[in-house]
Parts: sequence; structure tokens; C-alpha cells
Amino acid sequence: MTTNKAMTSPTERLLSLDFFRGLTMILLVAEGTNLWSVLMHEPISGSFLEPFFLQFHHHPWNGLRFWDLIQPFFMFIVGVAMPFSYEKRIKNGSSGNQITKHILQRSVILLALGVGLHCGYRRKLVWELWNVLSQLSVTILIAYFLMRYKWATQIIVSIGLLLLTELLYRTFPIEGYNQPFVKDHNFGSWMDMVLMGKINNGGGWVAINCIPTAAHTIWGVVAGQLLRSAKPSTEKLRFLFIGGSLFVLSGYLLDWTSITPIIKRISTSSFVLASGGWALLVLAFSYWLIDVKKRNNWIFPFVVVGMNPIFIYLFFNTVGSQWFNGFVAIFTTGFLNWLHTPEFIVGIFTSLTILAFEWWMCYYLYRKRIFFRI
Repeated sequence: MTTNKAMTSPTERLLSLDFFRGLTMILLVAEGTNLWSVLMHEPISGSFLEPFFLQFHHHPWNGLRFWDLIQPFFMFIVGVAMPFSYEKRIKNGSSGNQITKHILQRSVILLALGVGLHCGYRRKLVWELWNVLSQLSVTILIAYFLMRYKWATQIIVSIGLLLLTELLYRTFPIEGYNQPFVKDHNFGSWMDMVLMGKINNGGGWVAINCIPTAAHTIWGVVAGQLLRSAKPSTEKLRFLFIGGSLFVLSGYLLDWTSITPIIKRISTSSFVLASGGWALLVLAFSYWLIDVKKRNNWIFPFVVVGMNPIFIYLFFNTVGSQWFNGFVAIFTTGFLNWLHTPEFIVGIFTSLTILAFEWWMCYYLYRKRIFFRI
């Protein structure tokens, strides 16, 4: 009579995950259309709305804005999907060795795509590992090989990775890189010199982030295993809400007490805890609203975008940003300039036009059942 105690079938879609993934991708696609940048220009800039739209831009160093949560959400969502994907492959006849081979191949492809995107940005061959896909190529391996262990073991290992990061940053002895929370002068920057022979000047991003942020993917796996378990939905929600709240509180407490500042660009433990906690809370709320309360007749636009996340991410970072955005702007700017439209409105209209087209492209792929899987 109730689905409260039913186990989520490996073949049953977790609609809350579809929504969460789609929402994250729509936000990323909107960034690719330059919408968030346009909304920081006049008349928004300097107005009471500026602090709100500032949340759609990364914090320059110590602090946490909404946009700093998007990459953790992305990596967390991949983890949530992994138990469902694993069980589906087992049901379709794949062996454990075949799945392991697939994961290894997937990691290599993600690494290649991440490096390839940087080559596209630079317009030349480069070896740079700061892209989320490069990071993900490591985190999914760690999370996958931990999947076979109990939840407690997975969580303990994830906390161990955070403690390892703390230790490396705080005790690293080499002069010039022994200031744990100073941009470009920390252990992560030294590792960038080792791995790539360069640092991310100005940005402060570091490739070794893949170690602490593996916790995001591991926690996603644990959440996915929980959601497809036979536990009642009330118990699942309790685990997600309590776990998420504890992580958020721990992360902010570390920052407020000045023990470890929240810095996304080097993925400090406080940042990983706070952002991972928010990911758990968003998943919990989505699960409660969409899968438990069944209020899901409005999520279709998000599901459409979330069906091809890697393809969409690659599209707006290559064809979109490097050609299509400018192509659309030729027409929107040309027509609206005839009407003497303010530049701010032209920018918003152009971004929304690009966003609408990219959603339609996702919808077309969805209708044709074309899914690009890695």
C-alpha cells in the first residue's frame, strides 16, 4: 500500500537524481551562455541585486558562494549514480572484471577530455589538470574501488583523505610552498609544479584537489547505495539530513574558528565538508519532494538536460563558447540594435536565446533516445 519500505530497483529511475543532475547542468549551461556575467553589469552592478547575482561567481579565496557548490554537486551526483549503474550492468550480464575495465577506460577518457578542453582554451597543446573532468577521472576510481566495502569504511576513508590533505598542507617544508592557506604558496601549488611545471597564476586552483574532493564522489556513492537499499524512505531521509547537517556545521565551524578556512580553490577540508553537506541536503530535499511526495510533474525540463551531462558540458565549453555563442550574438545584437535596445537587455536576450537552443538540443537528443555515455 505504500512505497515507504520498498527498495529502489536497479532499473527504476531515481527522479530526484535526474532533477538534481539536470538542475546542475542547466546552471552550468547558463554560465556557458555568459548569463551570469551579463547579470553583473549595469544596472545590476551597484544595485541591491548585486549581492544575489554575485552568488553565481566563485569566491576569490576564503569564503563560500553558491557557485562554489556546483563542482561538488557535479562530482557528488556522479557518485550517487554509480551504484545504480553498477547494478544495471550486473543485471545486463556484465562481470565485475568487465565493469572494472569500463571504469578504468572511463577514467582515461575523462582525463583526456579534461586536458583536451584546456588545449582548446589555450589554442595550443598544453598539459593542464585543473578541469573538473580531470579531477573526476581520479575521484571515480577511488570511489569505485571503495564501493564493495561497508558504508562506515567508505566514510572513514573519505575523512582520512581530508586528514591527509590537512597534514600535507600544514607540514610541507619546502620554502615558498609552506604557507598552507596562501594562494600560490602552498603544497597544492608545489604539486602543480611537479605535475605540470606551472601553477595557476591568479586563480589559485590546484590539481591535487582530486584527493580531498574524492570525498564528494565517495559520499555520493554511499548516498546512492542508501537510496537503493530496502530501508524505509523516512530512514533514508534521516540519514541524508543528519549527515548533510553535520557536514555543513563541521565545515563552517572549522572556518569560523579559524582552524581551517573554507577555500574552494585548494579544496580545504572545511570546504569539502561544507559543500558535501550541502550536496547531501539538496539530494535529501529533492528525494523527499520528488520521490517520496511524488510532486514530480514539473521536473521534465531538468530531466532532459540531465540525460547527457558530459556531452552538454563538453558542448558549451567548446562549440558553444568558442563559436556558437558568437554566431547567435550576430543576429540578436543586429536585430535588437535596430530597435535601439539597451546593451544590458541585448546581453540577457542573447544568453537566453542560446540557453533555449541548447535546451532544445537536449530535448531532441532525449526524444531520439540518443545518450552519450562514457
